[in-house]
Amino acid sequence: MSAWLMYLFFSVFFVLSATALFFFALTRGTLLVRGALGQLEHEAAHVYPLYSNMRLIRLVDFQPIIAAILLFQYDRLVSAITHGLKHMDLRGKKVLITSCAFGNVIPRVVTAAVESGARRVLIADIIKNELTHAESKLPQFAGKLELLQENATAMKQADGSVDANVIFFLLHELPHELKGVALKEAARVLAPGGKLYLAEFHRPDLWVLRALSWTYFKVFEPLGLALWDSHDPLKQIEAMGGFTCERRTVFFGNFQVLVATKNGAA
Repeated sequence: MSAWLMYLFFSVFFVLSATALFFFALTRGTLLVRGALGQLEHEAAHVYPLYSNMRLIRLVDFQPIIAAILLFQYDRLVSAITHGLKHMDLRGKKVLITSCAFGNVIPRVVTAAVESGARRVLIADIIKNELTHAESKLPQFAGKLELLQENATAMKQADGSVDANVIFFLLHELPHELKGVALKEAARVLAPGGKLYLAEFHRPDLWVLRALSWTYFKVFEPLGLALWDSHDPLKQIEAMGGFTCERRTVFFGNFQVLVATKNGAA
């Protein structure tokens, strides 16, 4: 092997290793340290520094990076949600985004909701810095927004108070005992005829992708593997009763978008 190929190989290896170490330290690594120090009692203790420290939020929230993390299926997943919102009659109604997310999902969801007639879009997150960062992406919607520092597992919204609820890649980061609680809260605040849009990881169909995904979850996101079986969001929503559900999977089953419609008059 020539010298320049060796140099290229080691350069790529170094960059990938450094990137993996960076993300591990600011995700699962932090939770391991907090657990060792007995600091997992706070309601936001499961939140990674990557999602709470403003400097880190601004460093990582770069569209190409976020797209790469989701294997360049990000736009496809967001489009599935915004397409649904655009075909709803939201005139005079409220839309809720439960938990902020990186990338352009929030501006696109807010735009779709407003274009469908929503009079108010609520954005709720347990971390204030996430809300501040999300607001900075939405200057043109200032009069339509309401930013709420709330826990997805204990929402302060009234029963049946919103007509659409969007949850974008939140469940895989929640402790197992809180996954179902968050879904029950999402269902509670939804009005009859309203729709819950949920995007998440899914058990891949191809064994190669399944092996790679299993490895990724074991290293970086150990709470996400339960979505494949014991905490499958579709099964959890159907077990609640009162919903009609549709699931669409993309990229060989690696990701999913659920649309759960609450039974009753719209």
